[in-house]
Amino acid sequence: MELGSSEEEARDESQPEAKRRRLLCVQFSSVASCDAAVAQGYLAENNWEMERALNSYFEPAAEGSAVGSRAGLPAEPGRCVDLTNEETTDSTSSKVCSSENIQQEDGSMFSFITWNIDGLDLNSLQERARGVCSYLALYNPDVVFLQEVIPPYFSYLKKRASSYEIITGHEEGYFTAIMLKKSRVKLKSQEIIPFPSTKMMRNLLCVHVTKCGGLPSNILDVWEFLGKPKHCQYTWDTQMNSNLGIPATCKLRFDRIFFRAAAEEGHIIPRSLDLLGLEKLDCGRFPSDHWGLLCNLDVIL
Repeated sequence: MELGSSEEEARDESQPEAKRRRLLCVQFSSVASCDAAVAQGYLAENNWEMERALNSYFEPAAEGSAVGSRAGLPAEPGRCVDLTNEETTDSTSSKVCSSENIQQEDGSMFSFITWNIDGLDLNSLQERARGVCSYLALYNPDVVFLQEVIPPYFSYLKKRASSYEIITGHEEGYFTAIMLKKSRVKLKSQEIIPFPSTKMMRNLLCVHVTKCGGLPSNILDVWEFLGKPKHCQYTWDTQMNSNLGIPATCKLRFDRIFFRAAAEEGHIIPRSLDLLGLEKLDCGRFPSDHWGLLCNLDVIL
């Protein structure tokens, strides 16, 4: 008995592995901007492991590869921003660092970036990822907090940000990630606190990296602590940011930083707060629909 095309499709859909591979092909095609046949070839060659397949696609093809060279894409190693390299080719990295943003080698300053990078938006994802990475390379923060990371984006970061240890809240769908600069921050422990009632795959990712004694109950909003500076009031601004194409003007402070001063063994005091990602990339889009936040803190021992 022979099955018709619709019967074959129904049979395939009933098999979880077939559906998983079809989804992987769709994700690969979206990130790599290639057709389904090319995606299937790279995934099959790499045992259907997304990270290996994407690495194989974006790096120069090995001689004798069963898939062959990718069409229409340059194979030069400088295609992606290497966060371990001080020199980058992205236009954003041409900005000159001021003394406010230069890392203090004596440990008197601590810096971090928090950013919703909107990995769910697959439009110009490669260029936008390079844009985010160019900011990380430029400001060289000690810690990075990222929201809406997807598996291909995570694979990209792991490959290009080798000077950071990366901890994630999930491995599938979209999730949060925390990046710790290995030379400056030591990981002690980590935990994931689930949200049982979430409808959007949410959880709380906690990373413990230091111990500063007892913590009092007062918690302060860094933006308010610094006098509510106007230049970094809104982190989601549909009037300035055109990524989502929303016609209505909406300005909100979705992204916030809270801190709690240590009771013993020194203090950490917020010194400055700035927005990141305000410049359009060569693709005509911003790195994300959210602005990132760069916070510098003074460490008083």
